Formats: sequence, C-alpha cells, structure tokens
Amino acid sequence: MREFIVEADGGSRGNPGPAGYGAVVIDAATGQTLAEAAEYIGVATNNVAEYRGLLAGLRAAHELDPSATVHVRMDSKLVIEQMTGRWRIKHPDMKPLAAQAARVFPALQVTYEWIPREQNKHADRLANEAMDAGKRGEQWSAAASTAELAAADAKAESAAADAKAEADVRAARTVATPSTGWGAADMGAPATFVLLRHGETPLTPEKRFSGSGGTDPSLSDIGREQAERVGAALARRGTIQAVVASPLARTRETAGIVAARLGLDVAIDDGLRETDFGAWEGLTFGEVRERYPDDLDTWLADPEARPTGDGESFVATATRIAATRDKLIAAYAGRTVLLVTHVTPIKTFVRLALGAPPESLFRMELSAASLSAVAYYADGNASVRLLNDTSHLR
Repeated sequence: MREFIVEADGGSRGNPGPAGYGAVVIDAATGQTLAEAAEYIGVATNNVAEYRGLLAGLRAAHELDPSATVHVRMDSKLVIEQMTGRWRIKHPDMKPLAAQAARVFPALQVTYEWIPREQNKHADRLANEAMDAGKRGEQWSAAASTAELAAADAKAESAAADAKAEADVRAARTVATPSTGWGAADMGAPATFVLLRHGETPLTPEKRFSGSGGTDPSLSDIGREQAERVGAALARRGTIQAVVASPLARTRETAGIVAARLGLDVAIDDGLRETDFGAWEGLTFGEVRERYPDDLDTWLADPEARPTGDGESFVATATRIAATRDKLIAAYAGRTVLLVTHVTPIKTFVRLALGAPPESLFRMELSAASLSAVAYYADGNASVRLLNDTSHLR
C-alpha cells in the first residue's frame, strides 16, 4: 500500500481578507513531490483557507491512489485538533469543510500531525503564490510556481543548520560546563532585572486585553497610589541603580512616579512593550471567546498563532524580549535595574530564565504593580529570585 504525506496551509491577508491555500502531496518513501494544488479563494478567514488547503491536498492524494494511507502535516493547531476530534468545531463556515475533508478517505487511512510553521514552507509558499496571483486578478498556475524549488532550498539550508548545530553541541561538550549549586566560582555581580508590572488602569479590574495596539490607557487613581507605594518600598531598599520602561503610557507614568522617589531618570526601550492583541484589544476573555472562538482556541494552543487582526504571537514576543534582555544585560552588567513593563514581557523574562515551555505563560499570575526579579550571570545562567511580590501594596 502506498503512503502519501499531505502538507497544507492557508492564509488570509486581513483575516478576513484576500485568502488562498496551498497543498502538496509527497511520496513518503522517496520524498518526491507528486502533486501541488493552490487557489485564490477571495475574501475568507485564515482558518477557512487552511481547511480549503487540507481538502485540496486530500483530494489530490485521492486522485493519485484512493487506497493509499495519508499522513497530513499542517501548522494549524486548530485544524489538526478538530480533524482528530479532540476539539469541537463550532464555526459554521468550517463545519462543512471539515465534513468534506473527512469523507475523502476512510478515517483509518488518514493520520494527522501538527508541525511548526518553518517545516511547512512548501505549502506556505503555494498559498502565498495563490494570494499574489489573486491580487493580480489571476489564478495560480503550476507552470509559474517556484514553491518546490524554494522548499528544496529551505530543506538544504535547514540540513546545513542542523549540521552546524550538532557540531556546536559537540564543541560545547569539550569545554567545562557552568557549575551549579553553591560551589561555583565567583563570576562577579550579576545583572539583576527587577521587573515591575505597571500600576492599575481602568481596564485592569475588568480583566480586558490591553496590549500595545489598543487605546494606551493611563493609570487610574489606584494605579498611581500603587506606583507611589512601589517607589517608597524600593527607596527603602536602596538597590535600584537605573530605571528602564516600556514606551506605553501606563508604564511611563508608573516609572516616572517610582524614579522620582529614587532620584533617577527613566530610559525608554521599545522592546519592553506589551504584546499587540490585535482585534482583541479592550475586550474581556469572555467577549473574545464569544466573537472569535476558533481564533482564541488556536492562540491558546499554538504559541505561533496571532490574535485576530494580525496581532503579535507569543513566539514573536519572546524573540523580541530575548533580544531586549541581551541588550540590557550588556548595557547594565553587574547592576540592578528596574524594568517597568507589562504582563507578557515579565512572564516571558521568567519563562526564558527557567527554560520553561510557552504554555507556562498561562500558569503564572502577575498582579498590577507586582515585583519579580531575575539575575543574569556571566556564564549565561539565570536565576529567578522573585515572582509576583505584592507585599509593598499591603
């Protein structure tokens, strides 16, 4: 019995917006591309486009051999979880597409696997070619496609990167690894980031999404009082040597109040801004669940997923925070710095220090005006010293 791999993807430039899908059928034994499919489908959501890509890929595989077994690989967590029956399908536009996909092959002949986006470049390229063609008023043409060549180049680059990474690991094993525990050599004072979540805003008690793409609210009276208390507590400790804040109004205001008590200036770093929550800005979790249930499910399950309206994914936020962290460690080596920022950046600093997975972001609680702290050592190790301390507010 032949075995096929179907890789599929879909995209929407606007969500909903101009949309297209791409799918490729691969011989599992040889890795040879057997068929490609792509189409511009007009205005649709990203999820609908992904389902259309799945359906096209399954149909292309069925035309090649209806008796084959098929292994579907997609970077859409939503589609994979729904097609395996682990998640319910609630959206009316997706129910018929899922039903059609389920009927192409008998259920026992098809398996599903979620893969990271970078492993789905062939189908992604096809989907983008289809959307580009639609923008020109045309339909996708296999003769004009360069997706297979681009995918081959990407695989070659990935293989080279894997080989380099393996060599780096071997090299790393030949040198002493950083010691842990209490016997480590003196590496000097660490760079210590005291992480302050801004004070309360009018949106905070209502638990509304408030990122970098919304109304940029200022502190409430309660938030200003919280900032005063933080400033008094940190002044008593006398350890803060510099203050750096996110550019958003609530963090700049919090930082200004605290810095005034400490006699310090405030530096602004855009890398400390909150995640952009797209169309969810200003909404409660329940309101997002009601309006965008499928997008929310995908976001909760996939750190690469973006909030509706082209928001910022947790992966993108983590990349930004890691770069900001490294820059600030170099700038403030051996010093204790107050970083006035937001929920997601603080959780990300902590997550990266612990080496915890992205889903750990949902398992941390951070109150308004709370303090956390991470120390960074010269050998590259990090130590979480404090999390969500609110004792200064009581």
